[in-house]
This record gives sequence, structure tokens and C-alpha cells, in this order.
Amino acid sequence: MAEHHFVAVGSASPAVLIGQIAASTNTIHVGAAAVQLGFTTAPAVVDSFGMLEAFYPGRIDLGVGRSGQKRAEAQRQAPTEAPTPDAQWRDVDGVLVPPPFDIAALLRSERLRVTSELLQQPGSVAPDFADQLTDILAMVNGTYTVSGLDVHAVPGEGSGLTPWIFGSSKGQSAQVAGELGLPFVASYHITPATALDAIDAYRRAFRPSAALSEPYLVVSADVLAADDSATATRLASSYGRWVYSIRAGGGAVPYPDPETSAPLTEEQQALVVDRTKTQFVGAADEVVARLEALQRVTGADELVITSVAFDHRDRLRSHELIAKHWGLM
Repeated sequence: MAEHHFVAVGSASPAVLIGQIAASTNTIHVGAAAVQLGFTTAPAVVDSFGMLEAFYPGRIDLGVGRSGQKRAEAQRQAPTEAPTPDAQWRDVDGVLVPPPFDIAALLRSERLRVTSELLQQPGSVAPDFADQLTDILAMVNGTYTVSGLDVHAVPGEGSGLTPWIFGSSKGQSAQVAGELGLPFVASYHITPATALDAIDAYRRAFRPSAALSEPYLVVSADVLAADDSATATRLASSYGRWVYSIRAGGGAVPYPDPETSAPLTEEQQALVVDRTKTQFVGAADEVVARLEALQRVTGADELVITSVAFDHRDRLRSHELIAKHWGLM
């Protein structure tokens, strides 16, 4: 369950959704992808996810990211230069790597500034991401102290929860995940230009820990499979319109119907082309071939498949086709 606020996506409170889904299932893992630590505190995270783990032992995955802090940093920074029109795409053994998208400009938008302020106490400053992670680990391990006093988070303490760190670049998230010996999730589906750099930084920074003796990597991809390529292309035709609603600064709109959605203008398309061209769209064999290339290039231990479509039946069909291709059903 992702965490998004003030958009047309029902995931403002991952812990609440996770509890509902875990209660309705029996064996699958259910997790956050990811809790935005910039909008909460380490004790709040350990308390809520420790409670979930107590209800559903061994089935809760705690994913965390630093989105709230990234927004605050971007709003303090000077504008960055956007990619030049002749910036080159790269093909890395079947994995497309576009020129960087100026994510900092998006994070500096007035809408994000206002909504970020709504999610934080007036005048508060989010703690450093690494400090928050260290506190979470100490609370789970039962070694947390404040001013020399032992503080115990019940039932999070001793729960065995291991944070999964979500990151999009070779910055702090990848570095901290490696240094603390935690699993890392690289978001190729959101930031295809920098995901490979993030993976490299994570591997270089990795130090063995109680959680992991070697790096553990998950890589995400936007995927839409259908019974044939033409159908998949038609179903995915409104994906760019949806991404544009996010990047234009207005926040994610309800996913557009491909049958009625107007095509993007050339200027609008330029703002989302890195996402539309790196979406894995086609018949199952075509999509699986690209997923296998992504796994091969990154050395991922797991792949996260995000399927976005207007009709939920098309999302289910996409997963079904891929699962059958891999012999999972």
C-alpha cells in the first residue's frame, strides 16, 4: 500500500488499509510502499506496524521512504536545470534508461508545499531520515533510550519487523539502506532515469547486518499485459494523461478512461515520456521478456509489478496473464 495524500487514490493511511487486507486474507504478505517518514514519527510507525504484526505474525512488511523530507529540501534549493532537448536515451541490455526528469521542480510546486504543510505540525521540522531509521531499529530491537532512560515500544519491540527502504536515486535512501544492511526497493517505475544509479549506490554502501548478510534488492515496474499487443496499447493509452495530472502539479486525478481520454499535446507528452516509454505494455510474452531483462540488468531478488488500468478487470487480467506465463497459476 502506497502513501499518497490529497489525490484521487485511496491510500492516505497505509496501516489502516494493511489491517483491512490482512484481515481478509490468510497467507499473503501485506505491506507499506511506503510510509513517508517525513510526515510521521518513529514511535508512531513502530506502534502501528508492531500492532499489525501482533495481529498477523510474519505477514507485515514495513516499507519506509523519505518523501516528506525530499519535498522540504527541494523547496529550499535553487531550481535545477531541466534536461536538454537532445539528451540521450540509453538501452542497457534491454532496459530503457531515459534522460533525468527534473523531479526537484515538481517537488517545489506550490500545491506540494501547501499540502506538505498540512501534514505536519506547524513549525515542525522532520528528523533526519537516517536518525528515524536508527530509532525504528532500536525500538524494534529493544535498545531504544531517551536521555539515558530505556523506552519500550509495545508490541513493536521484539516483533522482528525489518524496514524496507524505498528510494529513487543514489542519494540518502540508497546510502542509508546499504550502510544499515537493510533491503532496498528501487523505483524504476517512477524514476527510470536514476534507478540503476540508486541500485549501484546501494550495493556499494552495503554492510552486513543482523537482517541481511548480503544486499537484497527489489525493483519496480509499471506493467500492463493483455491478450494481445493492440489491446494492451489501447488500455494503456490514458496512462500518460494520468501521469501528466501528477507532474503538472495538480495531483493524481481518477484514472482516465482510455475510450474518452483526449490525447496529450506534444508539450504535455514531453513531460511524461520517460514514464510512458518505460511502461511495460503488450501481450504477456512481451511484458515478461522486458521484466526478465529488468531482473537480469539489476540483479533484483524481487520485482514489484504495478498495473494501472481504468477497469479493475483489466488489471486483474494483466496479473493473471503474467502469472500464467510464469507458471504461477
